[in-house]
Amino acid sequence: MSFCCGASMVGTKGTLKHYRTQVHNVPLLFCPVCNRVEVHYKVENEYEILAEYAHGDGVSEIDFQDFVMEDEESIFGNCVNREDEDPIDIVQSQIDMSLDLLTVAKFIKDTKWENELKKRLAVMSRRRMKLQHNNSKG
Repeated sequence: MSFCCGASMVGTKGTLKHYRTQVHNVPLLFCPVCNRVEVHYKVENEYEILAEYAHGDGVSEIDFQDFVMEDEESIFGNCVNREDEDPIDIVQSQIDMSLDLLTVAKFIKDTKWENELKKRLAVMSRRRMKLQHNNSKG
């Protein structure tokens, strides 16, 4: 499980640009709180090698899946959430985990962590309200 600013990162696949080369279908992790994106740690080395070779060869686009065969379940199996899940479920899961961590932070009297968790909860609560509002409209 990967974390960013205390939230568990969501597993997905996406396109990254390496200089002038676009690498498609790269396993990624992104933070639903701060929107940070990073290459999944299980394929980070493969991504770097493939992207460098493609860039060196002057290729403008390349598909990661064509060169690196990774089972999605083995890559994203440790992710708490995946992008293909219902966004409200993802946000609710993040809120639940943050509330659990907030209990721990209070118990160990870590006020800095407690404040960070409260900020994260505020962001996720706003996101949940926005998603619920959008669902009620549609």
